[in-house]
Amino acid sequence: MTGKRFSILALLVVVSLLLASCGAEATPTPQAPAETPTTMAAESPTAMAAETPSAMAGESPTAMAGETPAGTAMAGESPTAMMTGTTMTKDKAPPVANPNKSFADQEIIYYGDTVGLGAELDQSLAKQFTADTGIKVKIVPKPQNATENYSTYQRFFQAQSADVDVMMLDVIWPGAFAQHLVDLTPKLGDEAKNHYPGIIENNTVAGKLVAMPWFGDFGMLYYRTDLLKKYSFSAPPRTWEELQQQATKIVEGEKGGNANFVGFVFQGNAYEGLTCDALEWIYSSGGGKIIENGKVTINNPKAIAMLNTAKSWIGTIAPKGVTSYQEEDARNVFQAGNAAFMRNWPYAYAAAKTPDKEGKISPIADKFDVAPLPHGNDPGDKSAGTVGGWQLGVSKYSKHIDAATEFVRYMTGAEVQTWRAVVGSFVPTRPAVSQDPQVLTAMPFLKNLADVVRVTRPSRELAADYNEGSTAFFQGVSKILNGGDPATEVPAIENRLNTLVK
Repeated sequence: MTGKRFSILALLVVVSLLLASCGAEATPTPQAPAETPTTMAAESPTAMAAETPSAMAGESPTAMAGETPAGTAMAGESPTAMMTGTTMTKDKAPPVANPNKSFADQEIIYYGDTVGLGAELDQSLAKQFTADTGIKVKIVPKPQNATENYSTYQRFFQAQSADVDVMMLDVIWPGAFAQHLVDLTPKLGDEAKNHYPGIIENNTVAGKLVAMPWFGDFGMLYYRTDLLKKYSFSAPPRTWEELQQQATKIVEGEKGGNANFVGFVFQGNAYEGLTCDALEWIYSSGGGKIIENGKVTINNPKAIAMLNTAKSWIGTIAPKGVTSYQEEDARNVFQAGNAAFMRNWPYAYAAAKTPDKEGKISPIADKFDVAPLPHGNDPGDKSAGTVGGWQLGVSKYSKHIDAATEFVRYMTGAEVQTWRAVVGSFVPTRPAVSQDPQVLTAMPFLKNLADVVRVTRPSRELAADYNEGSTAFFQGVSKILNGGDPATEVPAIENRLNTLVK
C-alpha cells in the first residue's frame, strides 16, 4: 500500500468517527454518491449540533479527531528536521525534544480521543512521553457525544475536581471554560507564536492563553477541474463575483445533459454550519467577524451587501433546496457530479477519491481540486476559512500543573503535529508544518491553502452564551437566504447579539 493510499484511508478512518466543532457526534461512512441530496435530519453528520451547549454542528465531519474537525506562515520554524528521511508509523511516536524530567513519577489524567485512529495515536504519544520524561499518563476516553463531553467538563470544574489534568477542548469552548483553565502564556507563549494567529487569538481570553491548538479544520472551495477547462476558465474563482460568473456559464452549458446540475452547493440549513459559511462570506468581503473587541459589528454595509449576494444565489447558481443542506447533502451532490463548486471541509477530499463499500469510485474522483474560498472585490479583501478543530487545555484544579503543561507542550509541538498529519491526516495548526513536504504528500489539498485566513467564531466574546448567539446569527441568515431582507434581518441579529455580549 502506498503512502498516499494510506493517508487517504487514514483520513477516512477519522471521518467515520467524528465531526469536530461544526460537527456531530458521529460521521457517516462515505457512501455511494446520491443522485439528489436529502435533508439528513437526525442522520446528518451534524444532527446533534443544534442541541449541544457547544453548538457543535456544521463543522467538518472529520474536524479530524477521535470523536468526530490563519494568518501568515511563520518564518524560521523548521519543525521536522529530526524526522526527515524517516518512515513514520502510527505505532512509533516522535521522541520528546529536550525532555524535562523534573516531574518524573507524577501521574496526569488526560481526557483524549474516544476510539479509532485518534485514540491509537494518543496511546503511542503517551507511551513515548512517559519513556522520555518519566511522567505517567492515564488516558481516559472523553465522552463521544459532544453534549455529554461538555457537561462532563462542567461537572469537573464545578466540583473543582483534580480528576482531570489535560483535556481536549472544542475550538468554541475556551471562552466558556476560561476561568477554570491554566494560563499557559508563561510556559508556552513562545510556542504559541508558531501556530496560526487566529486560533491563538481564539484561545486567548482576557489576556490569558487558556488552550493550545491541537489540530484544526477550515472551510475551502471544491471545484471541477474538467469543467473549468471545458468552459475556458484558466483558474478557479478568486472573488464571489467570479464564482457567480463561472457557475452561471457552466450551469448553462451542463443543464441540457443533466437536469440535476447546479453551480454551487454549501451548508445553507439553519444550524451551526450556516454560522461557519456566513462568517466566511462576511469576513472575506470586508464585513468583519460579527463581534469584535467586545462590540457587535455585523450591522455594516459590507455585511449586508454580501448577505444580499448570497441570497441572490438561491434558485440561480445554487438550488433552492440548499437552504436545507448540511455537509453530507452538499458532498453527495458534488461527489455525484451534479455541481461545479462546493464549500465544505477537508474530509470531503478523501471521501470523493476513495471507493465506497461496494468498490464504486465517484465519477469526479480525478476531476476536482480545492482552492481558497472566494473573497470580495476590494483590494483588502482576503479569502477566509472558518476554523474548526480541537485544543488542549490544563485544568486549574490539577495537582500536577507543571507536568500537565509539559505534556501539552509535547502534544502540540511541531514534531507531533507533523507525525499526526502524516500518519493520521490530522490538519496541523502550525503554518510551517502545513507546508512540510511530508505533510503535503499526505494532504495535498493544503498546498493551495497556505494564505487562507483562519477566521474564528465569536466564542471568546460570547463565552457560555455562544450557542444562543450562534443560533441568533444562523437563524437570521437563514431568513435572508429564504427571501428575507438583510436590511431588516441584520439589525435584528445585532439586537439579539447585543443582549449576550458581556
